[in-house]
Amino acid sequence: MIVIKQGKEKNLLRHHPWVFSGAMEESSIPAESGVQKVVTSDGRFIAWGVYDSESHIQLRLLSWDEDSVPDEQWWGRTIRESILRRRAFFEDRNSGTNAFRIIHGEADMLPGIAADVYGRIVRVIVSARVAWSNRQLIVDAIEGILHPQMIILNTDASFCAIEHLHEVTEYYQGGQRFTPTEKLEDMRIREDGIYYSLTPGSGQKSGFYCDQRENRIRLERYVKDAVVLDGCSYTGGFTMHALRAGARSVDAFDSSSDAVHRLLSNVNMNVELGTLPEDSRDRVTATKADIFETLRSIARNKYDVIVLDPPKLAQTIKSLENAKKAYKDLNRMAMERIKPNGILVTCSCSGALSREDFRTVLAWSAKDAGVEVQILETLGQAQDHPIRLSFPESEYLKVFILRVIK
Repeated sequence: MIVIKQGKEKNLLRHHPWVFSGAMEESSIPAESGVQKVVTSDGRFIAWGVYDSESHIQLRLLSWDEDSVPDEQWWGRTIRESILRRRAFFEDRNSGTNAFRIIHGEADMLPGIAADVYGRIVRVIVSARVAWSNRQLIVDAIEGILHPQMIILNTDASFCAIEHLHEVTEYYQGGQRFTPTEKLEDMRIREDGIYYSLTPGSGQKSGFYCDQRENRIRLERYVKDAVVLDGCSYTGGFTMHALRAGARSVDAFDSSSDAVHRLLSNVNMNVELGTLPEDSRDRVTATKADIFETLRSIARNKYDVIVLDPPKLAQTIKSLENAKKAYKDLNRMAMERIKPNGILVTCSCSGALSREDFRTVLAWSAKDAGVEVQILETLGQAQDHPIRLSFPESEYLKVFILRVIK
């Protein structure tokens, strides 16, 4: 039994799942990892959790029901419930989308697990030791409901060091682990009627960012006949929607040559399939470039619409101040390069940066650029990436659609 220090229990009683070592009475910290009952300093039950001294979050709370111990049955039930909450996504066979998230970590009460469906394949990314220890239960629950062609499970490279995990990729069919004898072929996925190709098990994070789905659709109302810059374009989500909605031209930039190649391939594929207009190839350019350097070299007042979707600039709270400066400079340059009354779609996926702080950073950017800015829309992550009220950190994606007035 682990005892929480007096004064450290308030957030935990409100169902926040993370407990760091400084909140635990040292004398109650167990010698071995495993499931523990967690109580207040006066002995009141808080929750059941899993203690692991090698995890960067040593105690993760799972169940606030004293009668519901997080055993194998708990894991199986909680995973199944998470998947079934997305029932509308996988039961609608006529949907224009077959790429979506079915497990969203702590937001679904499942620490360290992100699972995405890509057509007939499920990609699982593990970022915590507790999830790695229960990976077969994860596979079995997904298999039992969705019966995918394949499940690809890998550890998240960005968390391996602090979680003391190795970078590993495992493949499952019918719930059984196997080793592919050949390189996996590219596959097509579909989002809002637009097709994308990806190589199963490769690419940034899970290979495709489903969290921006609704924001990509939202972009379409602003880009008719517009000259568009898609910064940090990856494989072209925002670019595809701009082309479909009639943008005059799109200049896409990404620091990965593989992503740039994939973007152009996706444009060609959609033109051939008739999901993008025939002239889309002529309206798009894609360039390998660093967006910070690119914006510095662009003339002022060039673009009608600019989309900024940079990678996570604040990996931790410690890096937050430097990240704020980077976000400020990036958005200032965009505001300077955009035409009067232009539209800036700006995003932050840094969980350490709150929505309020991001808004403040944008105000600094506007002041330094000497412009007025109106917020037209305040957006976030797609509905299959829910935000858990007791876990504010689950609101990681912040998106503002702005009008820049000069």
